[in-house]
Parts: sequence; C-alpha cells; structure tokens
Amino acid sequence: MKTTCEVMVQKVLPAIRAELSRTMIFEYGCTQQDVADILELSRAAVSQYVSEKRGAEVGFSEETQSEIRKFASVLLSRGLSSQEKAKGMCEICSFVQKSGWLYRNAPEAKPCIICEDMDPK
Repeated sequence: MKTTCEVMVQKVLPAIRAELSRTMIFEYGCTQQDVADILELSRAAVSQYVSEKRGAEVGFSEETQSEIRKFASVLLSRGLSSQEKAKGMCEICSFVQKSGWLYRNAPEAKPCIICEDMDPK
C-alpha cells in the first residue's frame, strides 16, 4: 500500500508541474528557462514536462486545470518566495485530493493528515 503522500509526490506533483510548465509556455509565451527559474527546476526537467515525458499520467478535471492556470498567473505576476511557491503547490495538491482524484485512482489511500492539520477551517 502506498501512502497518500507517495501517490501525490509520484503522480500528482509531476502532473501539476507539467500543467504549470505547459500553461506558462503556451499561454504566456515563457521560455523553458523562464519556467525553470520560476518553478526552481532544471530546464531539462521543464523540457520533459512539456514533451509529456514526465507528469503525463494524470488527467485533471477542467476545474483542477483552471486552478493550476490561476496559480501559473500568480507565479508570473508576483515575485513569490520559495515558501510561497511551495504553499501554492500544497494548495493545488489539496484541491486535487478534495476533488476526488485520489479516491478514484488510489482508493486505499487516505487524505493527508498533514494537509488536514494545516487547513484553517
């Protein structure tokens, strides 16, 4: 059995990065190096996300894609710190969990207890 975090890190996080990379390049005209700098990745990693060699296993709903596009806009319009970027990624990860993706694709996994503890209800 894989934990929620394993599933999210192995499948969902790369898919979020891939969607962010494609959005920033194809919708905003960024270069791969621009995206690499913003996401704090290598240019080679961005290339693999864009060419769907990484992060292509997960199909997101339109609603999730919309959240990712909004975050791409925030990343491009503000000079976020590494911590703020990580928080934004966590928010998208939580959104994916709450959307039901996790239960459909890894039904044995439970919601992340860390994210639940951090969620200001």
